[in-house]
Amino acid sequence: MEQIHESAFLETWHKAMVILAIVMFAAGIIIYLIYKLRVSLINDYKQKHDFINANEIKWYKWVFYAFGLGAAMIVNLYGAGKISEVGVWFFVRLFMSLATATMVGYVGALILEYYYPTKLSKKLKKWRYLPRTNPKTKNKMRLLSESEEDVHLDEGMQAEENVFSIDYDVWIDEKTGDVKIEKYDGHLIALRCGNCGFYTMKVVREEIIEHHDDGTPNELLKHYKCTYCKSVRATQFRVSRKEDEDYKLEKPHFVRNTKDIDLVKVEIHSSLRGKKHYEFQTVEQAQKFLEEFDFDKGK
Repeated sequence: MEQIHESAFLETWHKAMVILAIVMFAAGIIIYLIYKLRVSLINDYKQKHDFINANEIKWYKWVFYAFGLGAAMIVNLYGAGKISEVGVWFFVRLFMSLATATMVGYVGALILEYYYPTKLSKKLKKWRYLPRTNPKTKNKMRLLSESEEDVHLDEGMQAEENVFSIDYDVWIDEKTGDVKIEKYDGHLIALRCGNCGFYTMKVVREEIIEHHDDGTPNELLKHYKCTYCKSVRATQFRVSRKEDEDYKLEKPHFVRNTKDIDLVKVEIHSSLRGKKHYEFQTVEQAQKFLEEFDFDKGK
């Protein structure tokens, strides 16, 4: 009698595992499709960029979690139809299914946390630099270079750019003069770690190490730490002292397409001040720094 009850329980259990496996895999696919639909419904490139940046990894993690549970249900079907009573194997199989779900979810989360940001960064750059259209006139807008855009940024915005905490893109409709300013984080995801190669190097602390005679910041030291391999580094940045009027005197000019460059490193050797390293997000920032740099003073 007891064996009959166990056999009926196992039959019901296996049927439930089949149904739940289908439900979990279907849920993962539905989550993925819903996310893609939400992205496709966003017409504004900046809003699409921000939505992807804030949500893609989180939504994809849920897809992996659903697939992990689906895989666990499939593991629970091992031996179905061959064994008719509950024994130690049932609990071993249950443990293995939980281990499978954990492995799929954990490995998926690791991939999304440490490997996928490299691909995500390229996707974000695509939406960030796609040509904008003036909503009023439907004219195509042009992205200004670093030297051109500062005319349209106030002092606070320029200060944020100088320390690379915030990056502003300025688009202009050259036929009407309409300007569109878009705000981005200084680093879309993180910098690439020189040790492990993942885009997991993030700023953990900043400090001003040198001031001008009038007390304004001259050099900023940023401390980075890789969230994956835990390697650390510190890099000096020079804080620009240019004012709005200095940029207005510069003639607008076109620059080469350098949007795929993630980081520009400059190493300066001086007999007076030794060796210093500087890092910049764009070629324009590095060029601006070199034009202002005084080799004799080392700043």
